[in-house]
Amino acid sequence: MTHPVLRIGRPESQIISRRSFVRAGALGIGGLTLSDLLRFRAEGAVRSSAAGTSVILFWLSGGPGHMETWDPKPMAPSEYRGPLRAIDTSAPGTQFGELLPLQARLADRLAVVRTVKHGSGDHTKGNHWMLTGFEGPAFNAPDNRQQRRPAIGAAVARVRGANKPGMPPYVGVPHLRGGTDNLFHYAAYLGGGWNPFIVNSDPNERDYSVKNLDLAGDLTLQRIASRRELMSDLDRIRAAVDPTLDDLDEHQQAAFDLLTSSRARDAFDISQETEKVRDYYGRHTFGQSALVARRLVENGVTFVTVNCVPWDHHGSPGQYKTEEGARLLIPPLDRAIAALVEDLIERGMYDKTLVVAMGEFGRTPRMNANAGRDHWGNTFSVLFGGGGMRMGQTIGRSSARGEHVIDRPFDPQDIAATIYHHLGIDAQSTAFNDHMGRPLALLDRGEPIRELVG
Repeated sequence: MTHPVLRIGRPESQIISRRSFVRAGALGIGGLTLSDLLRFRAEGAVRSSAAGTSVILFWLSGGPGHMETWDPKPMAPSEYRGPLRAIDTSAPGTQFGELLPLQARLADRLAVVRTVKHGSGDHTKGNHWMLTGFEGPAFNAPDNRQQRRPAIGAAVARVRGANKPGMPPYVGVPHLRGGTDNLFHYAAYLGGGWNPFIVNSDPNERDYSVKNLDLAGDLTLQRIASRRELMSDLDRIRAAVDPTLDDLDEHQQAAFDLLTSSRARDAFDISQETEKVRDYYGRHTFGQSALVARRLVENGVTFVTVNCVPWDHHGSPGQYKTEEGARLLIPPLDRAIAALVEDLIERGMYDKTLVVAMGEFGRTPRMNANAGRDHWGNTFSVLFGGGGMRMGQTIGRSSARGEHVIDRPFDPQDIAATIYHHLGIDAQSTAFNDHMGRPLALLDRGEPIRELVG
């Protein structure tokens, strides 16, 4: 695989490949200093052919059961196959769970990777692993809320920015709360300016509004513009003293553009959709959030996370049994994804928009004594749609009882690399400095899945 070069920030700086940089040592090549490293940039690391591409991630915190969704096992013993049937799909030889009839009809426009594994049943580790590509802290560790690496969406915001001015590059809808250890959607050492813009309002509710787009109190656009001009002057003075502060004015410009942008307010305004379209997506949080996501990417947001929770179904007191949870959550997810896919196709947006659905792991193949399933990181499924990739296929094969990978194991980094690839980012050759000044690549081993990208 060919890796583009990384560029040190200033024009006079030397250009070096990541691999040469690593071999020579962090501070030993080309006279690099620590301040040089703090100005590390990813200039030139994005393919021009990926302009205008975007991602909508359905994040299923808690871990959906692969047996009830995209990898059913109808021939397994009852304690493994569970209470639900498998149904045929429009992709020959492929079956989905019975609660996914709409996606089954569109299976020729979807692809399922059935053999993702990281081997952990720890929610905290798994969430971090799938959202960033790197193993996270253990649930019972003292640093169990500390994010070690940037979330994919935050890295995309930093490298790509928004597709259109006046829009945030990375959005979470309706919120990024709930689920189990649903903690790691943020920018880590990239800095707070690349965290998601979070809607924090349910688009299925009557009082839905995006409050962070409203002017507070007696502020006017003229007063905000005057304050912005003053802040820019102060930033230029500070940047003259410390060049590492160059980013500040960029973040303030982005915030100003967002607050004053009619495009942003219109994009979030789901009331502009017809009742027929809203009904088609489904009058529930999953469906209306998916519709907001379509409006956002259509108007220039690069990465949207649709937070769909909760999927942690053990069947123990206070938790759903497998069938109960499946019948509650899978049909609205089915409707939301299917409606989004059909809408993107109709609008000519499907090749540019990659749809992904995943949680932090799957569920145990064997049902437990409470008619639930526990945590399972040894094989689970991730759904892909569009993005100009090869659809109508399942990739990888799990064992007859859904316990282990038989063919084509995939690491969370391979999933992340495939998402980055769609957006034109070579993640192994794009590095940023952590809090200690060490240049860390977005991924250190993951490769785009060849069956999808060719």
